[in-house]
Amino acid sequence: MKSVLFALLVLGASCAVAAPADRFNAIVDAHWSWTLEQSPQLRTYLGDTGANDRWGDMSLAAHAQRDAQRADFLTQLEAVDVDALNEQQQLSHAMLLRRLRSERSEYALGLYLMPINMRSGPQHLHTLQERVTFNSERDYRDWLQRLQQLPQLLAEYRALLQEGIRQERTQARVVMERVPAQIDRLLAGEAEDSPFYKPFNSATAGLDEARMAELRREASVVIARGLNPALAEFREFLLTTYLPACREQPGIGSLPEGKALYRFLAGYFTTTDMTPEAIHEVGKAEVARLLEEMEDVKRSVGFAGDLQAFNTFLRSDPQFYYNSPEALFEGYLAIAKRLDPQLVQLFGKLPRMPYGVRPIPDTIAPDTTTAYYSRPAANGTQPGYYYVNLYRPEVRPKYEMEVLSVHEAVPGHHLQIALAQELEGLPLFRTTGGETAFIEGWGLYAERLGYQMGLYTDPYSRYGQLTYDMWRAVRLVVDTGIHYFGWSRQEAIDYFTAHAGKSEADIVNEIDRYIGWPGQALAYKIGQLKILALRERAEDALGDAFDIRAFHDHLLGAGAIPLDALERRMDAWIANQRS
Repeated sequence: MKSVLFALLVLGASCAVAAPADRFNAIVDAHWSWTLEQSPQLRTYLGDTGANDRWGDMSLAAHAQRDAQRADFLTQLEAVDVDALNEQQQLSHAMLLRRLRSERSEYALGLYLMPINMRSGPQHLHTLQERVTFNSERDYRDWLQRLQQLPQLLAEYRALLQEGIRQERTQARVVMERVPAQIDRLLAGEAEDSPFYKPFNSATAGLDEARMAELRREASVVIARGLNPALAEFREFLLTTYLPACREQPGIGSLPEGKALYRFLAGYFTTTDMTPEAIHEVGKAEVARLLEEMEDVKRSVGFAGDLQAFNTFLRSDPQFYYNSPEALFEGYLAIAKRLDPQLVQLFGKLPRMPYGVRPIPDTIAPDTTTAYYSRPAANGTQPGYYYVNLYRPEVRPKYEMEVLSVHEAVPGHHLQIALAQELEGLPLFRTTGGETAFIEGWGLYAERLGYQMGLYTDPYSRYGQLTYDMWRAVRLVVDTGIHYFGWSRQEAIDYFTAHAGKSEADIVNEIDRYIGWPGQALAYKIGQLKILALRERAEDALGDAFDIRAFHDHLLGAGAIPLDALERRMDAWIANQRS
């Protein structure tokens, strides 16, 4: 921390005399160094092993200090002569300003006091081990250090939740009711059965058995005497203190000034000035459009009943499901192998970094989504991973597997994120992160590219693609419904069930995800619609000269940028192509 503070002091002294571009670059570098200092988990995730022995500070004081530092960075950024920067620097300046202002708003609105839901929080920290390569005694010692520090981290989370109770900033009860059971799964069995112990189950070639045995003994003691009692105490706090104080209403709009809070989140996640009312109406229009296409598929397979009956048939007929987790996983692997060769039809530039397919860990699978993607390490030490949920294969339909793989792997998240990491000349906050509306909008747009890749030839797979598109359209309606218009959880479930052919288990998990993460679900469809509109604009303007590979390469060529910046970038490209 001292080194970062020193760097900031030097920055403050030197910026006054530096050229605007140099001054701006110094601010960006200082901010990135500070960001990494504040988040050891992020460093681990990016492949940097230098902070693998600690967690980030979650205390109330640390949150206040971070807000003050963001205010200082904002002051420095606002003093930069933006007109003196080049085009990419101007975009980076705007993005960093937006990020810092949003983070300060999150703090002012008390969002940091709701740090836990069924999909995030300390009960999921064991999954970070999947980002660590255990190649030496140092790697195991670092993990032991983290295990020893977890009781303190749990105490910091507890203090945040207690302050949230005091300020009436609590999570919805229906979401938090899942968390004690998640902790139970961490506590099941002996210390050696803990997910936190997993790295010690396999020995590294460079360590002799005696040394490995000692490490295992230390890990067992740390888990049995320190971590597990702290987890049990935290679970008791949740059951006896926090859950009774949680809000009964699922929507964040029920909190004090909750509607203003949701309007902020809607703008933040979509990178637009769209109101919740407007987003709600866009969602309903998309639902109506997709219903017509789904009706067409239903008629094509000769199904006599209505769409509700067809969805019930798809959810219940065994022909659409694998009978074991192993068979389901093999199905995903087979699809992934079919995708890669098709990419050259649509992209001139492909990422160097590969991806793999992994099962979602058993400890979190019951409460999480159908799949997710984990980006490659920024330093190239780990590939990207497409994680698939093998829990209850009887609710994971075959007809959704192609579209899911396209979204999470290629040409969806892996292709976009890996390409962004390989961009040169951009600050690291842009190549290793970016705007959700672009990232998830691209993932949803990529689902439609499956047709050009020779997928969805089976009518049921086509219905799966429409189901996934409908899923994101429904999100616009139910997320705004829950958090802005006061819908109950059951109203949201019923609307989802009536309009999308997903399984009941997926629908319930999805609705609870929206409750626990207000506004994030809006990003997918809003981003997709913008990319589709830009493509249509380019095709209309360029006619026969339109090159889909060149269009995609340029669209992805600046990383995950805000939608308004993306529109300006692509309009300039169209104009250049016409000249």
